[in-house]
Amino acid sequence: MSEELSGRVALVTGGVRGIGLAAAQKLAAKGAKVWIGDLTPETDDAVAAALETIDGGAAYVHLDVTEEQSWIDAMARIEADDGRLDVLVNNAGIDGTGRIQDMSLELWRKVQAVNNDGAFLGVKHGFKLLEKSGKDRKGGSSVINVSSVMGFVAFPESAAYCASKGAIRLFTKACAVEFAAYGVPIRANSVHPGFVQTPLLDEGFQRMVTRGVAEKAQDLKDQVAASTPVNRLAEPDEIAAAVAFLATEEASYMTGSEVVVDGGYLAR
Repeated sequence: MSEELSGRVALVTGGVRGIGLAAAQKLAAKGAKVWIGDLTPETDDAVAAALETIDGGAAYVHLDVTEEQSWIDAMARIEADDGRLDVLVNNAGIDGTGRIQDMSLELWRKVQAVNNDGAFLGVKHGFKLLEKSGKDRKGGSSVINVSSVMGFVAFPESAAYCASKGAIRLFTKACAVEFAAYGVPIRANSVHPGFVQTPLLDEGFQRMVTRGVAEKAQDLKDQVAASTPVNRLAEPDEIAAAVAFLATEEASYMTGSEVVVDGGYLAR
């Protein structure tokens, strides 16, 4: 286990699976006490299974990122147990695929609520602890918002997702310049994965198959892999490595940055 984040406390939203779980594992491997925040009920076997994969200190807090009171309660618990928060990873997200003319306003708003409101509420209610904890760290505390390459470019039947991830990209920059302008010891950066082998990707592609876009999900995976210069999808831990780096003091001069981890997708 590394000591880069020894004595530090991190919260990762959407941390029971996929990129979130991989990020929690990486942060713990660097010495952090990690809180996983997720909608999954605390008694669900998936929570215990996730915590078992994390070496070192880890805890779980039930968190609906779209509900302000849920954030207030989560931060109160972290403050009571640890008294600090050094790293906030706003990872929780959904896709909501579908053609624009067929998409319900309800689904559109749900995607924006999870992907955008969740990050806003996390920063808003994590601010006090992050500011306090950042005072004794080179570069301050770290907010890491998980966006996507689709915050830069578009993909068919992904308008809601693209809009939400583009918004996160600029929200992160707004946080960075505002905190710097007021001398607040918090950095904010965004991570932009390409196509990653996660349950979220599988579910999104399966819904596209149901709508007749392709015969099977593997066809869609093969398509996006072929459109990526390295000719494959990413593994969650490859994205998590970038998240963990931004959490450390090695990234102390980085704020408002966009870290793209996409196998060359945007370089074409």
